[in-house]
Amino acid sequence: MKLARLLASGTAVAALALAVPAFANDGAAEDGDQSSSHSQPSTEIIVTAPYARDRDMVATAVTVLQGDALQLQQRSTIGETLARQPGVSSSFFGPNASRPILRGLDNERVRVLTDGIGSFDVSNTSVDHAVAINPLLADRIEILRGPAALLYGSGAIGGVVNMRDLRIPREVPEGGPHVDAVAGYASAAHERNIGASVNAPLGGGFVAHVDGSFFESDDYRSGGFIFSRSQRDAAVEEGGELAEDASAFGRVDNTAARTWDVAGGLAWIGQDGANFGLAVSHLTNRYGIPNGLDIGHEEELTNDEGHGHADIMLDMRQNRVDLRGAVPLNGAFKELKVRAGWADYRHNEIESTGEIGTRFFNRSWEARAELVQANRGGWQGATGMQVFSRNFSAVGEEAYIPANQTRQFGLFTLQEFDLGNLRLEASGRYEHSTVKSAPVGRERRFDAVSLSVGGSVKLAEGWRLALSLARAERAPAAEELFANGAHAATRAFEVGNPGFGIERQLGAEAVLRGRGEGWRLELSGFFNRFDNFISLNASGDEADGLPVFQYAQTDARFYGFEVEGAVTLAQLGRTRVEATGLVDYTRADILGGGGAVPRIPPLRLIGGLEAAGDVVGGRLEVEHATAQRRIAAFETTTPAWTMVNASVSWKPFGADAQTTLLLQANNIFDVEARRHTSFLKDVAPLFGRDIRVSARVSF
Repeated sequence: MKLARLLASGTAVAALALAVPAFANDGAAEDGDQSSSHSQPSTEIIVTAPYARDRDMVATAVTVLQGDALQLQQRSTIGETLARQPGVSSSFFGPNASRPILRGLDNERVRVLTDGIGSFDVSNTSVDHAVAINPLLADRIEILRGPAALLYGSGAIGGVVNMRDLRIPREVPEGGPHVDAVAGYASAAHERNIGASVNAPLGGGFVAHVDGSFFESDDYRSGGFIFSRSQRDAAVEEGGELAEDASAFGRVDNTAARTWDVAGGLAWIGQDGANFGLAVSHLTNRYGIPNGLDIGHEEELTNDEGHGHADIMLDMRQNRVDLRGAVPLNGAFKELKVRAGWADYRHNEIESTGEIGTRFFNRSWEARAELVQANRGGWQGATGMQVFSRNFSAVGEEAYIPANQTRQFGLFTLQEFDLGNLRLEASGRYEHSTVKSAPVGRERRFDAVSLSVGGSVKLAEGWRLALSLARAERAPAAEELFANGAHAATRAFEVGNPGFGIERQLGAEAVLRGRGEGWRLELSGFFNRFDNFISLNASGDEADGLPVFQYAQTDARFYGFEVEGAVTLAQLGRTRVEATGLVDYTRADILGGGGAVPRIPPLRLIGGLEAAGDVVGGRLEVEHATAQRRIAAFETTTPAWTMVNASVSWKPFGADAQTTLLLQANNIFDVEARRHTSFLKDVAPLFGRDIRVSARVSF
């Protein structure tokens, strides 16, 4: 039965891919990989795909962050950099470990990529593990859902976040070396950062690249109380020094960080579109985990069998090699593209005594090859294969995940049909996964098939409606299968289940896009029904003095919406004054009377007034998150909060230059705010008043 399903699935994907080259009339679209490092591709062109795609034609919601908008949102983690985009929140395990959450889906359901390849870290293993990607060096970030997301693995069942950098050059700079540099300071954590990259032509089509960055911060200052009301009430009830500690304001202990990375690359760019490049990089990141109160467990701090929760530091290092190449072809296929990467990752969890409690090791590699079809009569697409390998191990007192290996092999295709006012797209992916752990003595094999169809139609001048339907499958990850032990950094005893089956999703989405003279509007609505949905839930039990969190598999339902728009209020010379707005909401339920899915973001609204287009610009905005009272068992509610932010920008070399100086004042009124999506929301609020100064230079 399993073999028959495997063969049938592979045949279906192959048939969909190979049906394409029967059409005539070559009309190849512009390839997003050929964009200039001097002038970024338009936000209307999506480059997270084998070929460039028009954002307005894509059947699902897509977000692009680049240029001045990226500088305004840029933070030290990818999660916080994207946390204010439509449908996006973050895990915020303190200021140094934050992963994006898309429409309430996180970890194994959201792939975080760098230039189309995985980040090769263990951020999916636990929320206290940082993503090994430095957003300070980002050239462009895209958030993508729907059919194209299936190209990047079953781990993209919730979407893809792709950060593009310049480490492997895409073009030969004109007129000598091309330099990009950033620097900044932020008051709430006394952050200091600086980074630069240089692409230099060597002749004969060769381009050399070098980059480096440094980031350092102290303990950050929050607004209001550090600990939530529920924590303060519990501490008062327990009495003693805890009651006094729980009323603390100001700086959150043990949240300082120090990060640096360096990279070098070499690429050859041919005249006919052929190119090949290689980059080598090293990243070091040392950061603290916010301390808790240890309510009810003070005795564990001095018990040899207990797990201390104070002043835990993580010391992370990664060595990485990346490769990218393309070969132009003739006939039915216009290009063969190759992307590969390998990384050796490790981090130590250091206890307050300075001793290493647990060591984590992860060696991974990933490779993908894509055949891009020539545009023939409005029919274009790409077909490819992907291979992924991961060897993970942990050594120490709290090696709660046993050594394990994951191997994946995937076949995928994306097809697009331009019929004038109507554009259709379809994609399919077959993926075979093997997950095994020798210490547990278990090996699991999974065959996952994902299919998606969608389309967009022009309704009237300036209006377009997109609809999509997806049926996706995801194999359980090693952490969900084999976790079984204490993890002091997350203050939890985590338990997996080696008997889990494949997670299945049936989803639908509608997107209405409108654009006219002086206005734009985008509305998205989505519905996802999961069978065998895997979630990590508090059980109410304790083990080794820690609360037990158990992975469970149930059926679940997610639905929600996003609305984003802007209207021009005035045109003052080159300065355009706009009113902007964003609203997003996600609801998630465990079916069969199971209540709410844990850690789902509440309704959020962001409204602003913005002046842009000339050498001086600015923005004033209000962000409001409603209270989250729909909670899972053993969760606590999260109060509503409202922040006011402002910024002023200056382009000293002209409105069209890429050099920008930026002054920001975030959380001006120093309010206490917490992300409901965070495991640490009761002990680690968001930043208080934060004055940020940054500069981005490009020439």
